[in-house]
Amino acid sequence: MGGRVRALYKGRSRRNAVGRIESTLWITLGTLLASTPKSPATGVGRTEDNVPTSSQAGAWRRGHSTNLVGIPTDLLASAAFNEAAPVLHIAGVREANRRLFTMLEGVNDAAGAAVLFEDYMAVVFGLHPEQRMASRKPGQRRRYRSSYLRLLRGWAFDSNGAEAAVLKGWVESRFGLLPTFHQAPIDRFAAPAWVHYVEEKMGSRFHNNAIYGQLDLLYEFCQWRLAREGPDDRRLRLYRGVNDFAEHPLVERIDRRDVVIRLNNVTSFTEDRDIATCFGAYILETWVPTAKVLFYNALLPQHAVKGEGEVIAVGGDFRVRATYY
Repeated sequence: MGGRVRALYKGRSRRNAVGRIESTLWITLGTLLASTPKSPATGVGRTEDNVPTSSQAGAWRRGHSTNLVGIPTDLLASAAFNEAAPVLHIAGVREANRRLFTMLEGVNDAAGAAVLFEDYMAVVFGLHPEQRMASRKPGQRRRYRSSYLRLLRGWAFDSNGAEAAVLKGWVESRFGLLPTFHQAPIDRFAAPAWVHYVEEKMGSRFHNNAIYGQLDLLYEFCQWRLAREGPDDRRLRLYRGVNDFAEHPLVERIDRRDVVIRLNNVTSFTEDRDIATCFGAYILETWVPTAKVLFYNALLPQHAVKGEGEVIAVGGDFRVRATYY
């Protein structure tokens, strides 16, 4: 009996410590939400621009408590985080690849840094055809090796495909954010859409060759570049075109055009408002913290989404201005 009491007390102490840490973070970053007026959610209405007027977010959780970036997932998913725009790193990635980042410090131009990064990835993960052939024994069946470039190409063609599921799974693993949509809205763990998402994210076709490790390095390289070339306030003004709000549940309405919506855990934006109009009649304008950017147009010299000025970012709750084109 005494052992059980001590265990309970120990667990309570641990929870209290975690609670104090979370409270401190919320005080420093979450105060931005305190000044935001809240509107009652008494039913789903529409403004004259067809913007939802009340909450549609439902009870689906934003994420779970486990992540590798060192802050509570609820804070990471909040609009307050986007306003504060702190620096993030995935634990252990730079330490495990210290040589890469040491070499990058000696490169003076973006093109040289991109070539160095691509060469490093090809060597470490065996992405060159010569490496794949050298490791293959006579008569052995060819084994497909997934790569970060293949996932980016798959995402460009279909944000609800198998490659996209692996990307969403990586965000879930590293940032703790759950997807809200994969071919259909995901509102519970037992939903068919959730089961399909899990099957695709764990499928061996694209979830192999340490693909999460590849995405970790892509993210950290992106953060390295943005720290040197990005804006001083660590936020990017981006746009997204949509035809309706079925995939973007409303969290809070601030005024007639400004709302807080819940974006999928991986979301595409563009740097060009005119390009956003090609994807929907309603334009969502928002500020995305650089800490949530996984990929942007100038990061690599050649990629599948070059022509659209695409930015791939981690999702969550975002304050957006919704306008009709």
